[in-house]
Amino acid sequence: MAEHKLVDGVQIELTAQEIAQRQAEATAWANGAFDRAIAGLRQKRNSILASSDWTMLSDSPLSATEKTAYTEYRQDLRDITEGVNTVAKVNAVVFPDKP
Repeated sequence: MAEHKLVDGVQIELTAQEIAQRQAEATAWANGAFDRAIAGLRQKRNSILASSDWTMLSDSPLSATEKTAYTEYRQDLRDITEGVNTVAKVNAVVFPDKP
């Protein structure tokens, strides 16, 4: 089946070179799926970590027990990408509950 493009409203068949270029672009996009997914996961994780930075300050109003819970929570967040090496695993990540 031939592939086409529109040029000034006219449908024109793609050349073999244009088809090869489109296929190369599609392959490159597919190959980058994991990198995009893990970057998104890390961005979300880093945002959550940043929002809980205050819990680690020496003058935070948390009790020792609460501070320990947040320390463990934050470590769980940092460890969330361990062993995650496919898009499916990225999509299956469950974030820990905030203390």
